[in-house]
Amino acid sequence: MKLHLSLLFALSLQVAVAQVPKGAWKSQEPTGSTSMMIVADNYLSIASYSVLNKYFERTEGGPFTMQGDQLVYTPEYNTADSTKIGIPIHFTVSRKDGVLTLRYKDAWVWMQVDDAQGVPMAGAWHITERAQEGSDQLVKIHQSGTRKTLKILSATRFQWIAIDPAKKGFYGTGGGTYKIENGKYTEKIEFFSRDNNRVGASLQFDWGLQNGRWDHSGKSSKGASIHEIWEKIP
Repeated sequence: MKLHLSLLFALSLQVAVAQVPKGAWKSQEPTGSTSMMIVADNYLSIASYSVLNKYFERTEGGPFTMQGDQLVYTPEYNTADSTKIGIPIHFTVSRKDGVLTLRYKDAWVWMQVDDAQGVPMAGAWHITERAQEGSDQLVKIHQSGTRKTLKILSATRFQWIAIDPAKKGFYGTGGGTYKIENGKYTEKIEFFSRDNNRVGASLQFDWGLQNGRWDHSGKSSKGASIHEIWEKIP
């Protein structure tokens, strides 16, 4: 009997993990903007924007847990309504033929953009080391308080966010598509909250992934030299 119960428990965990909709998902807003949701193992981020009009509308995101078809998401940032930060939202999840439905008060329907299962770069990353300007020596970032910079990746999409959840602070975001070819990591910007004129720009970086550390170096969107280390959020 104990073996039977243990097996059932293990299978229930496998079902729960299998249902995490890891990857990128797209939805159309009534305003005409596009919403892109990137789901990592335990973190999701949503951004609404228009590439054609170079317009950034809003973003929200935070960690989540999932059991069966229940997804519990707790926003760490929400530019449309900061009063929702820190308050868990319970969604019922269903998925069929590339269509993901999140039900809360209403149904939120998403179309699959990519599947990030098994993609090494896919996940929620936070910056842990950075070289100072004019130097290539990496220095650990001594985190004080709850301010942090994150980057969420699917198989083809990325979004970075600078936030302080405890203060309900939001300091900027940007995102778009990325690809890795010939030893180079390239981002193409589709939205940038601080400067819409950056939309359409492509940035190429040197990169390496070893022992869970993402080594990222090149030029920022302002043309400044950068060298950073990112690590996945546990």
